[in-house]
Formats: sequence, C-alpha cells, structure tokens
Amino acid sequence: MRRVLSALLVSSALTAIGAPLAAAGTDAAVDTAIDDVITVTGRYLSLDQVNALKTPTPIVDVPQSLSIVSDIQIENQAFSSLADILRYTPGLAVSQGEGHRDAIIIRGNQTTADFFLNGVRDDVQYYRPLYNLEQVEILRGANALLFGRGGGGGVVNRVTKSPEIGERFTGLRASADTFGAYQLSADTNVELGENAAFRLNAYSEELASHRDVFDGSRYAINPTLAVDLGAATTAEFFYEYVNDDRVVDRGVPSVSVANGPDTPLTGFRDTFFGDRSNSTQLEAHILAARIDHDFSDTLRGYVIAHYADYDKAYQNIYAAGFDAVSSPQRLTLDGYRDATERENFIIQGNLVGEFETGPFTHTVLVGLEYGDQSTANGRLDNRFAASNDDQITIDFTDPVQVPAFSFGPALTDRESEVQFTSLTLQNQIDVTDQLKIVLGARFDRFDIEVLDLIAAQSATDDGRRARVDEEVSPRVGLIYKPAENMSFYASYSETFLPSAGDQFLTLSLTTEAIQPQRFENTEVGFKWDVTDTLSLTSAIFQIERGLFTTVDPNNMAQIITIPGSVTEGFEVQLTGYLTEQWSVNTGYSYLDSTVDGGGFDGNRTTQTPEHMFSIWNQFQATDALSLALGVTYQGDYFVREDNAVLVPDFTRVDAALYYDLSDQTRVQLNIENLLDEEYFPDAHSNDNISTGKPLNARFTVSHRF
Repeated sequence: MRRVLSALLVSSALTAIGAPLAAAGTDAAVDTAIDDVITVTGRYLSLDQVNALKTPTPIVDVPQSLSIVSDIQIENQAFSSLADILRYTPGLAVSQGEGHRDAIIIRGNQTTADFFLNGVRDDVQYYRPLYNLEQVEILRGANALLFGRGGGGGVVNRVTKSPEIGERFTGLRASADTFGAYQLSADTNVELGENAAFRLNAYSEELASHRDVFDGSRYAINPTLAVDLGAATTAEFFYEYVNDDRVVDRGVPSVSVANGPDTPLTGFRDTFFGDRSNSTQLEAHILAARIDHDFSDTLRGYVIAHYADYDKAYQNIYAAGFDAVSSPQRLTLDGYRDATERENFIIQGNLVGEFETGPFTHTVLVGLEYGDQSTANGRLDNRFAASNDDQITIDFTDPVQVPAFSFGPALTDRESEVQFTSLTLQNQIDVTDQLKIVLGARFDRFDIEVLDLIAAQSATDDGRRARVDEEVSPRVGLIYKPAENMSFYASYSETFLPSAGDQFLTLSLTTEAIQPQRFENTEVGFKWDVTDTLSLTSAIFQIERGLFTTVDPNNMAQIITIPGSVTEGFEVQLTGYLTEQWSVNTGYSYLDSTVDGGGFDGNRTTQTPEHMFSIWNQFQATDALSLALGVTYQGDYFVREDNAVLVPDFTRVDAALYYDLSDQTRVQLNIENLLDEEYFPDAHSNDNISTGKPLNARFTVSHRF
C-alpha cells in the first residue's frame, strides 16, 4: 500500500507542476525538441541526445565529459561485458570485483554501485549482460543532480532496446571462441495492431577462459511491450530475468621484489589459486512500467516505477599471501561465503518544459524520486581443518591442492532498510545563441536503518543502527558556442555518499556518527563536431574527494578511514568517420590521483593508471568486406592505497574481420590479444590480481529477417 500511495503522490505532483509550466508558452517551434526528450539513436556522435540527461540537450551543449557506446560498436568489437566496453573508454579503469561483480574506477574513484538501467538505480553487485542494449552511456564527474547519492567519479547507464511500433523483424546471433565459450542470442519485434508492439530479447551463454578452473553459464530474457494510448500518451512495460552461475576466480598473488614494490606472480597465467568449489550464483527479476505524456507542445513528462528482486550468493577460497623465496614456495589461503538478498522499489518522475522570459529561453527539468531498498546480507568465515583457522599456509603446487575446509562461524549477519526521497530542479538558460547557463540543485534525504543480528546477541547492544542524511547537491555550468557545432564549457558539481557506503551494509557504532563523504568536480572542456560524422571532445578536470573508508591492506576484514583524495586529469576522445570508408573511436586520459592525508599521504589511489589510451579503426575494404584493428594501452597502477604492489603497464592489440554474405547475413571474426601479450588488466587486493587472456579468437554469425 505504501508503494501504491507513493506512485499516486508522484503522479499528482507531476500533474500539479505541469499546469503552470504548460501555461508559460505553446510555441510549436519547440515541439520537435520536446518530442526528442527521451529519443535514443544508435550513433554516438555529439549530435545525439543522451537518455540519462533527461532533457532534450545535444551532447555539444552538455557541460560534462561523457561517452556513448552503441549496440553497433558492442557487436563489432564483440564486447561481452561492461569491463570490455570500459577498457576502450578514456578515464575509466576496471577493477576485478572479486570475480563475481562489475567494479570500476572512474577518475580515481572506485565503485560497485554507480550503475543505472534506463536511468534508474541498479546497484546490486553482479555482472550485467549486454544482449538487450541500445547503448551504454558513461557520464564522468560528480552526478548527484541527475542520479542522487554516489557517482563521485561518474556513472554508467545502460539503455535497453524498446519495441518499435509498426515494425516487424527478427535478428539471430551465434558466436563461439577458441576457449570453448559460446553464446546464442535473439532479438525479435512484432507489431500488435497500429498502436502497440512487442519486443523480445533473449540470450544464453556458456563461459570458458584460459584459466585451469573456470566455467559457468548465464542466460537472460527480456520481453517489453509498448503501447500508444492516444491523447499524447504512451506506455512501456518491461521485464527482465537474469540467471548467472559461474566459477569465482581471483587471479594470482603478488611476490616480493628487492628495492621496490611487490609485483604480480608471473609464469602462472593459467594456474587457479583457489578451490574448485569457488562459485557465484545470481537470480534477478527486474520489472518496470513507464508512462510518457505530452502536456503541451512545450511540456513533457514521464513516470517510471521500477521493482527488482536480487538473490546473490558466492563463496571462494583465494590467495592471501605467497612466499616465492622459501623452498618449497609457500602459499597462504583464506576464504568466506557471502549471500545477499535485495529488493529495490524506485519510482521516478520527471518534467521537462521550455518557455521564454524576455530574450531568454529556459529548458527546465523538475524531478521527483522515491526509493525503498531492503537488504539481507550474511557472511560466513571459512575454517581449515588442519589449522583450525580461517587461514592456512601450504606448500605451493601446480595445480593448487586446497586442504579440507568448511564454512562457519558467521562473520556478519545484517538487515538494512533504506528509504530515500529527492527533488531535482535544473534550468538551462539560453542567454544568447552563443551563451548558455545551467543552474541546478538536488535535495536528497537518505534514511537508513540497520539491524546487526550478531551484535544484537549482546546483553548491552540491541544491534540497531540508524542515520538520516539530508544533502543538497548543486550543479553550475557555462557553455559558450562560437559556432553551432562547437562549444567551450566550464562546470562545477557536487555529490555525496552516505557513511553506510555504496552497498549500505557497513553501518556500525563508528560509521553511524560519520558524515557522508563528499565529492567536488571542477571541469572545463571543449566539444567540436568536426563534420556531421566526426566528433572531438576534451576535458581538464579536478575531483576532490572527502573523508572515505577503504579496506585495510594488512587486514582485509578491517575498514580504515582516509581523510581524502584528489584527482587531476585530462581526457580527449575522437569518434566517427575520417573518410567514407574509415571510422575511428580513440581516446586518451591522464590521471594524477593521490591520497590526501592519513598514513598513505601522497600515495596513488587504488588502481588508477596515469595513462590510458585506446583506438579502434574500422575500414570498409569492399561493399562486403570490412577490416578492423584496435589497440588499448594501460599504464602501471598500484593495487591499494598502501602502494605495496605495482602492476605493470601493458599494450594489447585486437583485430576483426567482417564479411556480409548478403544484406541479411554477416560472418565476423574477432581476435583478442593478437600479439599474445602477458598482462594483468585488473585486481581486487594485493594478492588477487587478474591475468589477461592469451591470444584467442571469436567467430560470429548474425542473420536478420
């Protein structure tokens, strides 16, 4: 009942807000702009608009650095994960995520929760599939105005494919790689009369890699119904089921180096430093209903209700230390089992209106959001029989022989209830044709209650923790356009993260009293649509991060507090067609990110390479044949803030060949790591460092009818 009432309240508020804005003007000249508020196209140039922005703003007019990866690019480069995409995106690095979740570092700030689905929070820890996506939007810089808490370095928004009324088509795709992994997917769209359409995306995947112990499977299905209700109103109903069951792999440990930081263990690229029972399982049900309505030629709004149920479990035995000097070499192991159940209910409403006051044109965004997130999480410690402890040191063998173990007792057992409400106001003011100003602020109330069931067993502690934060996050932007296809911009924005963290499970007697950590992003940039099909963007920025917590590198079970960090950097990206036959997507980022204060003062932040570069070239050799060559470079990085382990830089070369057998059928060959570079792309801790895939190939056949 509470959720139904919330939906009615938001709908009523939108209607009330809409009345005065609708009266402000009905100029038919802006009808097209309003109709395009949520338009998403397959291209990724700055002429297009971004679903996540919620206003009809071409990218050239956005005072913020961002990248858009289309479904075409995902297919051409045979991306199978968000990590694949982000390695070809400037300013972003990928973290290991303990082998069971998406985890990224944006401008020196690590997150497992700044992910969104069609503009709505999708913060559970899992691997997000790509089979049903229209595009992926990466917005860099503090983003509280549009997305609320978190997003200190930026956010990633997935935009799913919508039904197309009046269209009928089916696409099939099958692929297999040299490790033995394969994937099947289907995309079909059916017209249901003149005013409705149904679209179904589905896929199934068997997992494999170069690792001695790694397999798994995942599948998903996503039916969506779109209906034109008439009276300038449309509705869309969305459901997705995701099932993922795979081995958890945490890579290789590090080894000591004389007169320098430790480095990853080499020569064991395929060796699995864990137990064969290491696994993760996920079941997710996601439902959404969205209604769009045009109140007038100059006012449009929508309401979306989003419900998701996630059931996630994982367990692993992993390397916690390695002695390469002793004879025989010695390996230390640790482990745990973790389970999370979460229900998310989020309702969001946004209004966009355009009107004039004297010589000024205003594009106003008004947004309301309510969320209710319930979580139960528990972690069991492991116990080795031989040591009667959660850790054991054994002689290293290849393959690793893990001694007998069991799980228990409980390390944590917690339940949390989060409620949040927010109000967003933003006004883009066109002062002249050349000068635009963006002013906005968001008010957030974040209310969390945690029940620590282990602490509650004490006679002096009821285990209950609670905190309420009320925050205002401003945004200011200035855009100057010397030409219609060119802009210079400057912006300042803030965001915050409650002391409960991005998974809001760690509230304790200590963190209960800690203020939210704050992020301030200052940025200047340049955007230029060089031609209708070629776009250049660049940005110089600084992110100041306040007091934050991190895992103690010397004790992974402990959380420590660090006063802050500062990231200064530069990004540049060139995307589009250099000639009619040659397309390019290239980017470079420089990040100088350091810890400010505490025992790690002056150290580099977690997994933040100073230099990252990528380029993907595709050349249309004939009407039927295309060739592609890509290079991605990642500079060295320290795994943790203690800077005890340095992971070396690497350069990886990829290639592809495409041949159209007909207008409907294409065959495709993607080759990854063409030069068979041995490299370490990401890590989780000082002794959990991923090994990159050796030379491998993926063959794909796609057909559309």
